[in-house]
Amino acid sequence: MKKPLLFKLLTIGLLMLLLLIPLAMIGSSIDERKAYSEQVVQDIAKSSSYSQTITGPILVIPYIKTERIAYLNDKKERVFEEKEIKGKLYFLPELLRVDTDMNTELRKRGIYRAHLYHTHNLLDGHFSVPEQFGLGDALANYQLQPAYIALGISDIRGIENALDLQWNQKTLTAEPGSHLSALGNGVHINVGDIEAAKKYSFSLPLQLQGTGHFNVIPLGKETHLALNSDWPHPSFIGDYLPVERSISSSGFSARWQTSFFSTNMSEVFARCVNKRECDSFNQTQMGVNLIDPINQYVKSDRAIKYALLFIALTFAGFFLFEILKRLQVHPIQYALVGLSLAFFYLLLISLSEHIGFATAYGVSAAACVSLIGFYVSYVLHSIARAFGFTLGLALLYALLYGLLSAEDYALLMGSVLLFTMLGAFMALTRNVDWYNLNGASK
Repeated sequence: MKKPLLFKLLTIGLLMLLLLIPLAMIGSSIDERKAYSEQVVQDIAKSSSYSQTITGPILVIPYIKTERIAYLNDKKERVFEEKEIKGKLYFLPELLRVDTDMNTELRKRGIYRAHLYHTHNLLDGHFSVPEQFGLGDALANYQLQPAYIALGISDIRGIENALDLQWNQKTLTAEPGSHLSALGNGVHINVGDIEAAKKYSFSLPLQLQGTGHFNVIPLGKETHLALNSDWPHPSFIGDYLPVERSISSSGFSARWQTSFFSTNMSEVFARCVNKRECDSFNQTQMGVNLIDPINQYVKSDRAIKYALLFIALTFAGFFLFEILKRLQVHPIQYALVGLSLAFFYLLLISLSEHIGFATAYGVSAAACVSLIGFYVSYVLHSIARAFGFTLGLALLYALLYGLLSAEDYALLMGSVLLFTMLGAFMALTRNVDWYNLNGASK
């Protein structure tokens, strides 16, 4: 029995639309597993420490300022009243160096995992206090109080050592709380009375545990950050990229350098403490994100986006056999092959949680190619035809893996693949008389 060509094409199109249902269900399962994996990472971070941002140190000098306020009394006489106002003077480091060695640690919960890091940081540099504390003749109206160093640490649970500050040859111990709202969580170190027009050097060893990101806010007039790690897949983040970096399979090293001219940090910090406009201050960072390049959920999600293209190309191969070899392929046979292609993604996500994405991809692809190859040898009534079809399907899976691995060139590779397939289809059907082609026979 012959079927019209248009009816066959519409049937194939309807089957492809119906196959979107299981694909959507599998895609939803991938999203759920991905969300659960991310929740596990957050739970591990919650029980240890989140990403870390180091802000400071900042030299803070509290003061009491005496102001004379003039006003008219009931007798319309001009009188003066003295009023004391409390405030703080802030001095950013003239030079800030942060030398960081980072080691990573793998934590697991069931089949899920999270990467934590441990950093050994050395913060050193110096403050230059200006003459008359930058107040000029108004200094006479100020009563300066003992100063302290404020250091912001975004998650203080990650502090792994006792913090002892070397301050001009003196050893001082840190206390909880930054005592500065602009820094949030952190510590402070009382340094006593400060003299004007004097240079104060400092050095502070700081060991921190964190998850995901590690950032430094460049508060120094000149800031240097040197970071060495055993993690081979860094993603440099923030407003400033490293001036030098080296990445290998055994880890990476990077070096940042900024100045007040490039950061405008003095003005940004002043807006934060005086006007509570702290968004720019908190976002002016430089650091690294320890990305996981073998995240199977991200790659599986990207892979399933090509599912419809896979099914269309496979169905196109069947259709070519129908019109070139005068074979008849039933819509149910189309549907069974399409379901096999859809189940590849379910196999992929379930296996990748246990044996890694690359191995899971190879096993899933081999299983689907073998199953479809066995089936089409009967559908196409020829082992040779089935071998050619199976070889083409295996090549498609190899090309898909290339698309997933070469993210930057995915669009280019996909465009070339589609153009090549279209060219092959046109070349193979160049002699087909479409007006006289009513359907496939026996």
